[in-house]
Amino acid sequence: MDTRAQAQFIEIISRSPTLPRKTTPLLFVHGAFAGAWCWDEHFLSFFAEHGYAAHAVSLRGHGGSWGHDNIDWWSIQDYVEDVRRAVAELEVAPVLIGHSMGGFVVQKYLEQAAVPAAVLMCSVPPQGLLGSSLQMAFSRPDLMGDLNHLLGGGQVASHILEQALFAQDVEPERLARYYAHMQKESQRAVWDMSLFNLPLLLHMKRPPLHIIGAEKDALVPEAQVRMTAGTYGLTPHIFPGMGHGLMLEQDWEKVARHLLAWLDTQVS
Repeated sequence: MDTRAQAQFIEIISRSPTLPRKTTPLLFVHGAFAGAWCWDEHFLSFFAEHGYAAHAVSLRGHGGSWGHDNIDWWSIQDYVEDVRRAVAELEVAPVLIGHSMGGFVVQKYLEQAAVPAAVLMCSVPPQGLLGSSLQMAFSRPDLMGDLNHLLGGGQVASHILEQALFAQDVEPERLARYYAHMQKESQRAVWDMSLFNLPLLLHMKRPPLHIIGAEKDALVPEAQVRMTAGTYGLTPHIFPGMGHGLMLEQDWEKVARHLLAWLDTQVS
């Protein structure tokens, strides 16, 4: 095997479908500070049980992928390249499902390639992070300060993770497990999402899109999700009483079943 390819290993967690099998696979893309693990908690097995080959990629510097030592060097374009590599591993072009930063990466990927459908969950808007950052600076300056500390490689208390991701109760054991997975994020990628590499809408190969948000999202507020949907001429689905970590909340299955119903109308 090419030693360079070995060194640049990209983690993909996959769950095989049970019958009847769908033709189109799913590829999930995580958000900042996370990895493919966040989809493997519930979503991958759920969609596999409903006939979809379900895959989740850890972008470089995240999860089990290479590049942790150089994470501040990685750009959004580097993350797009990781999605491209993951797609190339599949026999059929997948539906892309991106959460938060992952939704932004999906939008950038669509500038370069076509997919049968895409879902943006609590996604960074095509207008970038500045709007949600300003809103957080006024409404939750404490949380913004803690997230900036985490971005810089510092440690934060586990209750910060709870405030950032959850609006519903989360058991201490689960919170501790998620907290152990959380990590530093690329400052370069954050700047790309803020100003330097926003999606070029006219270049996008726009597939059927579905926009999902959460009423109690502290990181990408409902207004930002509605702005994303408006940009694409769509109406978003907002889940009441839920926070940013839709795939990890107690009511995650409501989100999964809603997404399943939409997917079944879009792909075979």
